[in-house]
Amino acid sequence: MKVLNKYLSAFLVVASLIPIGACSATREHQSTGQYMDDSVITGHVKTAIFNDPALKVTEITVQTYMGRVQLSGFVHSKADAARAVQLTRGVNGVKSVEDDLQIK
Repeated sequence: MKVLNKYLSAFLVVASLIPIGACSATREHQSTGQYMDDSVITGHVKTAIFNDPALKVTEITVQTYMGRVQLSGFVHSKADAARAVQLTRGVNGVKSVEDDLQIK
């Protein structure tokens, strides 16, 4: 009976650790914390772009993965695209910016 309890306890400990391993990050997948950080970065980038009085854009999409931000969509000029990239680089947590913006 004691041996059975010992194995059952070991099994329960191992089983309880499996979900923790599922939340860890790999090179291809984000951890839950990284996903949340990227969501915050995306929100800050959108706020910076859409609240800038010099930019009159509504067609920019912001995607963030592990601190790398991709800007896509449409702007009115190269100056608008450059300003959006500049604002994005100024957001805390942004590691790099990929500019896929198109001029209308």
